[in-house]
Amino acid sequence: MEYVIIGLVVLALIIIIANIRIVPQANAYVVEKLGIYDTTWTAGFHFKIPFISRVAKVVSLKEQVVDFKPQPVITRDNVTMQIDTVVFFQVTDSKLFTYGVERPISAIENLTATTLRNIIGEMELDSTLTSRDVINTKITATLDEATDKWGIKVNRVELKNIIPPKDIQEAMEKQMRAERERRESILRAEGEKRSQILIAEGEKESAILRADAVKEQKIREAQGEAEAILAVQRALADSIRIMNEADPSQKVLTLKSLEALEKVADGKATKIIIPSELQNLAGLVTAVREVADNK
Repeated sequence: MEYVIIGLVVLALIIIIANIRIVPQANAYVVEKLGIYDTTWTAGFHFKIPFISRVAKVVSLKEQVVDFKPQPVITRDNVTMQIDTVVFFQVTDSKLFTYGVERPISAIENLTATTLRNIIGEMELDSTLTSRDVINTKITATLDEATDKWGIKVNRVELKNIIPPKDIQEAMEKQMRAERERRESILRAEGEKRSQILIAEGEKESAILRADAVKEQKIREAQGEAEAILAVQRALADSIRIMNEADPSQKVLTLKSLEALEKVADGKATKIIIPSELQNLAGLVTAVREVADNK
């Protein structure tokens, strides 16, 4: 009996330990009791009733990424393209995710392909290639609404690749090359234009600087000449003032008059007008003749 009791205790311990569950973070366990949904375990320690309860499904609550293979779609202008999509979704209700749809990932893939065909079918090729953000927004809104009853929230959908037919690809490549060449020509022309403008501006500034330099030189020369004339006039005025202050005698004035006549006679004039004050001086003619002969 002791061995039987020990065996029963050990068996009970094994059963208890086997029915202990620890749910990791960002996970949920859907539990059924006798085949009927009972509860959902969140992160932490849990104990399952032996032989009655079971974990029906382990659900990840993290955001998941699914990359679907390319799907053929036809645009409004009858161009067939291959488009592959990437769907980012997250389980928000573990019970609905478990019981709402069979193979939810496959259901999302089929719903994505159907929605993509409906959207692209209303657009032309050029709009499809240039409206990727618009297409992503429309698909995300449609999928999010449709998957809500499955306990799934579609956060966003991205068009990974848009592959048009080969002949259209070649035409697009030619167009892109032509556009690049056109832009290069425009940039080259703008560069040359800018260079010519800079050269012209440089020549203009150089001419202005030269003109300013000549102007400044003439102004300085004029100022120098004016200062020189002013200095001469001041010296003459000073000499006259000093002479007046000295109160020269008649003899001195006569001598200065003779010096003035000497300068007058130094020219090429054939006639000399003698002031009346000097006409009475004895020997004036003789003195003038001698001065002229000396010169």
